[in-house]
Amino acid sequence: MQLVPLKALVTGGGALLGQGIIKALRGSSLKAEIVAVDPNPLSSGLYWADKGYRVPMASQPDYRQAIWDILERERPDTLLVGTDVELAFFAKERAAIQERFGTIVLISDPQVVAVAEDKYETYRFMQSKGFKPPASALPEDAEALSRLVTEVGFPLVVKPRVGARSAGVSVVHDEADLARTLEGRDGLVVQECVGSDDTEYTAGVLVFDGRTQASIVLRRDLRDGNTYRAYAGNYSDLDAQVQAFGEALAPFGPANFQFRTDPDGTARVFEINARFSGTTPMRAMLGFNEVEMCIRKLLHGTRIEQPQGRPGVILRYLQEMYVPEEQIAAMV
Repeated sequence: MQLVPLKALVTGGGALLGQGIIKALRGSSLKAEIVAVDPNPLSSGLYWADKGYRVPMASQPDYRQAIWDILERERPDTLLVGTDVELAFFAKERAAIQERFGTIVLISDPQVVAVAEDKYETYRFMQSKGFKPPASALPEDAEALSRLVTEVGFPLVVKPRVGARSAGVSVVHDEADLARTLEGRDGLVVQECVGSDDTEYTAGVLVFDGRTQASIVLRRDLRDGNTYRAYAGNYSDLDAQVQAFGEALAPFGPANFQFRTDPDGTARVFEINARFSGTTPMRAMLGFNEVEMCIRKLLHGTRIEQPQGRPGVILRYLQEMYVPEEQIAAMV
């Protein structure tokens, strides 16, 4: 495959997602110059990339100007978002960035990001499209919560409407447990507990022009809310469902669906991410390099072909990096 010189800016160089995008770029056939940004000077991605820049936190008022200054200096061909907290910002700024700098920001429209960000909105969306998400209710809607308890029963899952990696998630087993878990907390959703640890999956789609052009399904084991073992195999029935999820959501490029299955094989989606997945580098090892496929399509018009993939297990492990003091001092 012909090497394609390009410059890619990756945000969140210290995050699992941002580092995964860099891994996928490094493992691709693209001849990519990588520019990474992150607020923390000790973020490994800043030193793994060809260039690194510190930026303010996305919540700070000077974040926009810092990003625009880097875009002005570097003029990257594409910008890839590596943290959840930046998704809404770049969804809003995508058109302005492309017009000013000619940089293609691989981000979905704000309404798609909003559906994926809020787990209750995810439930409402999936239900409205005729799918079968876990039954859900907001604690402040006493009638709906009572109906959920009556119709579904325990155990139930209590989780933040906005959040990731299982932070703040509790499984409750009776009315008293539910009341204790809800007490003094806001912004929660209560959901049906479906499937089991052995029927948990993460899946990805690439959608352009309203059509799912490639997809992948992996069964997974979790540790601290992240996939640390992924099992590749023949999940054709689930893959067909995932493709339908993608076309219903209609993201611009990648989206990630997390679900468990019923005994009849129905995928019960409980989380959507309108972005690449934390398992992106694991998928790339299986021949599904979604970062490369998206870049080739957007920058060179290359048609996305469904990779065949290969069966096996991906094991995640830690890796170390040495950074000299003077290099860190120069980043500060």
